[in-house]
Amino acid sequence: MAKDIGIDLGTANVLIYVQGKGIVLNEPSVVAVDTKTNKVLAVGSEAYRMVGRTPSNIRAIRPLKDGVISDFDVTQEMLSYFIGKLSVKGFMSKPNIMICAPTNITEIERKAIIQAAEQSGGGKVYLEYEPKVAAIGAGLDIFKPRGNMVIDMGGGTSDIAILSLGDIVSSQSIRMAGDKMNSDIASYIKNKHGLVIGEHTAEKIKMELGTALRVDDPETMDVRGRDVATGMPKQITVNENEIEEALHDTLEQIVSAAVNVLETIPPELASDIIDRGIMLTGGTSLLKGVDQLFSARLKVPVVVSQDPLDNVAKGAGEMLERMQKTERKK
Repeated sequence: MAKDIGIDLGTANVLIYVQGKGIVLNEPSVVAVDTKTNKVLAVGSEAYRMVGRTPSNIRAIRPLKDGVISDFDVTQEMLSYFIGKLSVKGFMSKPNIMICAPTNITEIERKAIIQAAEQSGGGKVYLEYEPKVAAIGAGLDIFKPRGNMVIDMGGGTSDIAILSLGDIVSSQSIRMAGDKMNSDIASYIKNKHGLVIGEHTAEKIKMELGTALRVDDPETMDVRGRDVATGMPKQITVNENEIEEALHDTLEQIVSAAVNVLETIPPELASDIIDRGIMLTGGTSLLKGVDQLFSARLKVPVVVSQDPLDNVAKGAGEMLERMQKTERKK
């Protein structure tokens, strides 16, 4: 028998949940391709290590941009590779797949995601919206007649949704999240310190010094890169408050989107959210102080879920199991 799988097809990482085993794969959404032969050389962690360090004939491609497929063939190759690694196929059967997408995707983007999953070895493929799945993975009971609010901040998109009776009442998806913050940091360091840094370095700075609030005693970090003026290697020191300044505008836009969603809902649901608070999930919710920033601006309690990186994949697996139970009862 094939084992069903839930996939979080993220812009930054792909996570796969296998029925009965939990999350068994978490690798970067990167594929290294030889441009002369179009041959795939490496996928996932191995390809990520090549980003910014490859000779001219090797390209490290991120086939997903802003939560949707930007390179169909490479996405399919990547999914086939990951699914093949898991040995989830049965002798005669293919696994059912639950895959997740941002709330604002178009019909064409929706079809592309389903097709990529089918061609990479899936049986029946179901598509669900990320914030709904993330809420389930974070342990929220969204099937009761009361309001739950979730803000899922990943690599490519931040998805904000209010859920009740198992469905989305109001939502907004903006293409501002972890990847945008990496480029904010790289731009800030180039403009302020005249230093060009790569994607890996920007990500490392975000993880070590990233903060949503200014601090009195900021931590510092040495950063190496290339001097804009001389082209030579150079080292500088940056601190947390500089990184807060770099990330400020992007965070403000995510807060504004959350305010917009809250403004559209019925008063009963609004009172539920004041009672129950807001759940933050996704890798970007690990940014220091981000829960306090949202709480201060939205005037409601805000908590970060227990395993924010795993919520979407886990929720996808739980939704598949729920669907199967419903089908068996019929």
